[in-house]
Amino acid sequence: MTAMEALKSRKAAAVEHFDVLIAGAGISGVGGAYHLGKQMPDTSYVVLEAQASYGGTWRTHRYPGIRSDSDLYTFGYRFKPWVGPPIATAAEILKYMGDVIDENDLARHIRYGHKIIHAAWSSDDNRWTIDAIATDSGDIRRFTANFLWMCQGYYAHDEGYTPEWPGMGDFKGRIVHPQSWPDDLDTKGRNVVVIGSGATAATLIPAMAGDCRHVTMLQRSPTFFRTGRNVVELADTLRQLQVNEDWIHEIVRRKLLFDQDTFTRMSFDDPERVKNELLMGVKAFLQPDDVEKHFTPSYRPWRQRIAFIPDGDLFESIKSGQASVVTDEIETFTADGIKLKSGATLPADIIVTATGFHLSALGGIDFVVDGKPLAFGDTVTYRGMMFTGVPNMVWVFGYFRASWTLRADLVADFVCRLLTHMRDKGAHQVMPVLRPEDAGMPLLPWIDPEDFNPGYLMRGMHLLPKRGAKPEWQHSQNYWREKDQFPLIDLDDPAFAYR
Repeated sequence: MTAMEALKSRKAAAVEHFDVLIAGAGISGVGGAYHLGKQMPDTSYVVLEAQASYGGTWRTHRYPGIRSDSDLYTFGYRFKPWVGPPIATAAEILKYMGDVIDENDLARHIRYGHKIIHAAWSSDDNRWTIDAIATDSGDIRRFTANFLWMCQGYYAHDEGYTPEWPGMGDFKGRIVHPQSWPDDLDTKGRNVVVIGSGATAATLIPAMAGDCRHVTMLQRSPTFFRTGRNVVELADTLRQLQVNEDWIHEIVRRKLLFDQDTFTRMSFDDPERVKNELLMGVKAFLQPDDVEKHFTPSYRPWRQRIAFIPDGDLFESIKSGQASVVTDEIETFTADGIKLKSGATLPADIIVTATGFHLSALGGIDFVVDGKPLAFGDTVTYRGMMFTGVPNMVWVFGYFRASWTLRADLVADFVCRLLTHMRDKGAHQVMPVLRPEDAGMPLLPWIDPEDFNPGYLMRGMHLLPKRGAKPEWQHSQNYWREKDQFPLIDLDDPAFAYR
């Protein structure tokens, strides 16, 4: 029986009601629960999480070496000091999140093993009805909520994206996607080919290289990387001076954000200079010819995410000969490897497809608004977090060029302020609407592909809402602007319709 069939056949059962329902107990959902509890302590809420525990991305992915590609001083919450190395392992991030849950008594609000399958809004009742399937029993559990806070991320957790190549069925070894890493996979003494050159591949390769017979990174085109030591010297100095950790966290966070803003601005204003600086970092490890061939992209910096390589570990693996890079295209898989369009062959016992993921707008949930299925791609976004035609809902979608959690914190402040404003107005419903002055405004894709164009966005752009030509109708992807703009949002602007 499918989830929807189970929903249709469900027997009457107790329905639990909450002021707010948070979807997801990953980095955004846990942060949202914290802010809601602190800023609106009289608000009832529940967090529904499909997995068996908290963590989201950091629990889904279990491949070797998994780590952040953002520093934890900015990827961590503003309210919880980070005391470890800036680039952290999944285990360290999970412990950090667990501490937040324990220290703030959030566990009693979280229901694990609850996968949301259906959400229906009723304007007559001014509430959402949410159906979730209990993953341990298959039972359908029903909740109602005045407000829905979507913190489920933006990709499908159950399966990663793997292209279809000729001959895949002929390969005698194992084909593995990092998102579904098998517990029994043994890479020791094996020839491994990792297809892809993003952050996942750059993490996997040095983690496996010491045990594999050889590991090859096969890429269609080069990617930009940043290198540096996995330390923040300012933080270490402040600790030597015995400065309070709360102060250290805030000082280092501000310094890193200042530096990141400078770097981001420069990537637009002087892209050639940024390109040269990035390539110099790689040349510190590899020969100029190799850098030119395998690590010099054709696009300007920041059109795709730039992964940080702590202590140059990827390049150290290549320099030592334990790993190598091939820039070519796949013609076909063979029984014992991959044949390339250049005519060369790559022997492989295991092939890892580090080729990205499937975009999942709003968690693949079946949404209905007043009896009509929600066509999310037909809505227009208000600042990348609310949507025309969708009442009492906010979605957390983070930054590409800065840490995801920075925006999760900003959105949390906005949600709490909005809910307080609704209470003060006596309003039961709020929804963004295009104003008379927005008539005829051009509607464009969610993000400009000339500005940022990773594969998962390009494949799934049709699933996402439209953006308008005015700042309030788009996700600017600029933390340094939004951190000042969000607190000043006029909640009585005609862009908000209350009732």
